[in-house]
Amino acid sequence: MPSINVNGVEIEIDEDGFIVDPDQWNEDVAKYFAQVEGINELTDDHWKVINYLRDYYKQFQIAPMIRKLCKETGCSLKYIYELFPTGPAKGACKLAGLPKPTGCV
Repeated sequence: MPSINVNGVEIEIDEDGFIVDPDQWNEDVAKYFAQVEGINELTDDHWKVINYLRDYYKQFQIAPMIRKLCKETGCSLKYIYELFPTGPAKGACKLAGLPKPTGCV
């Protein structure tokens, strides 16, 4: 499997670039993926979405439905796409260190 190197730590990723083991995630990994996704700076709103996704995943072992993500964070779907241009699943979940959500293409 492919891997990335973040601050000297090898992190295994799947063929779509998602972290295989979410426990290897840290803020530096999020910043690394942000650069890859073309996001120059992670704002407080980015972190609000990322932290919500991580907390939800820790509790339920699955990414939340997009409607729930929008409702719980107070961010419209349009705004989520402004924050994460590749979308809530492919972009936000990747930055949050979650496995690729089911149904994500």
